Amino acid sequence: MEISMKEALSEDPLRILIIVVIVVLVVLVIVGALLLGLHITQEHSEAVLQMTAKALEGEASWPARAWEEEAATFHLNAGANNPATAVYDYSKLLIGYRSWLGQACYVTRMDKDNIQGLDAITKAFQYHQGEGQDKGFSMPPGDRSTLGTTINILCSHLPIYWA
Repeated sequence: MEISMKEALSEDPLRILIIVVIVVLVVLVIVGALLLGLHITQEHSEAVLQMTAKALEGEASWPARAWEEEAATFHLNAGANNPATAVYDYSKLLIGYRSWLGQACYVTRMDKDNIQGLDAITKAFQYHQGEGQDKGFSMPPGDRSTLGTTINILCSHLPIYWA
């Protein structure tokens, strides 16, 4: 009885050690597979980002838009209870600005590589708006036929000036 008990005790630690080693190896394989999958996913995401930012030949390209809209409209509070609307027309590369208290609409060209922010265009258009009120709009009105439908609707009953 003593011999069989000793054999059982000596076999148990060996069996436990083998089980522990197998479990550790399985865990390491699973963790390795997960890390490899994460690395492949990250590489793919970076490749997609590069393709979005650059053309296949490496030239800079206009970012692909996922939406079919050609214009974006922003309603602004231009200060001192002076609401305004800015329209970015991406198809014509124009930015239109209308202050709802003003007597004119202003349009400027959009820089395709560095699109102007709302703060910058608001300041620029407010400067031209103040200039126009002081000088009585000495500049000739812009030609509506060269503007897109969106800006023509925004400035429907007002003269349009290039800023």
